[in-house]
Amino acid sequence: MHFDWESLTDSVHRCRLPFLDVTVGLVQGSTGTLLVDTGTTLTEAHAIYDDVRLIARCGVTHVVLTHKHFDHVLGSGGFADAQIFCAPEVLDYLTTDIAQLRDDALSYGADATEIDHAIAALRAPNHPVDDAVVDLGNREVTIMRPGPGHTDADLVVSVPGAAGERTVVFAGDLIEESGDPAIDADSDVTAWPDTLHRLLAIGGPDAIYVPGHGRVVNAEFIRHQQDWLRRCRPEP
Repeated sequence: MHFDWESLTDSVHRCRLPFLDVTVGLVQGSTGTLLVDTGTTLTEAHAIYDDVRLIARCGVTHVVLTHKHFDHVLGSGGFADAQIFCAPEVLDYLTTDIAQLRDDALSYGADATEIDHAIAALRAPNHPVDDAVVDLGNREVTIMRPGPGHTDADLVVSVPGAAGERTVVFAGDLIEESGDPAIDADSDVTAWPDTLHRLLAIGGPDAIYVPGHGRVVNAEFIRHQQDWLRRCRPEP
């Protein structure tokens, strides 16, 4: 096993990649597996693929990219056989703003050769969506767009629990635990707290919420992050 995978339920797992503490999620079904985000490089992607084969006894059939930032999408070329879902804006970004992806990755210390290999392997995602349901045989995984926040096109993935299990919500960088929420030119700080309100409605008060970086959190943590973001709102 290349990475340390944390079991959230019997069929839902996640790992935290060493580079930038990026979370990658895994949902097992009877007819396929779904990966949430893909890391930064093909080296990471191939290691993730190997781990999925060991955990789920099959390859990756579906991928969801939660948003456009390099540390969540550049590994997607390592899953060429999977059905890849993303917001329409992310599809546009991955096909028109490759230079920006590269610059951003290098600015965070990623290896230039690794990034160039990852970019060369990129393929346009084949499912640009705002909302979708993915059938994995014995469970349906729901992809939703709760609203603007970290970027203008964030998707979340909700996995209903089996009998006695909690719902798991992969929130991408709408939630961060290992640091303050990342705010940049793509962020909508004014709308973000309301988007988190909708996120809480998706998962409910007892869900396991998985941030894009850091430890899993609960609804109370998200309410605290809402308060932090409200304090960051620009003055009217």
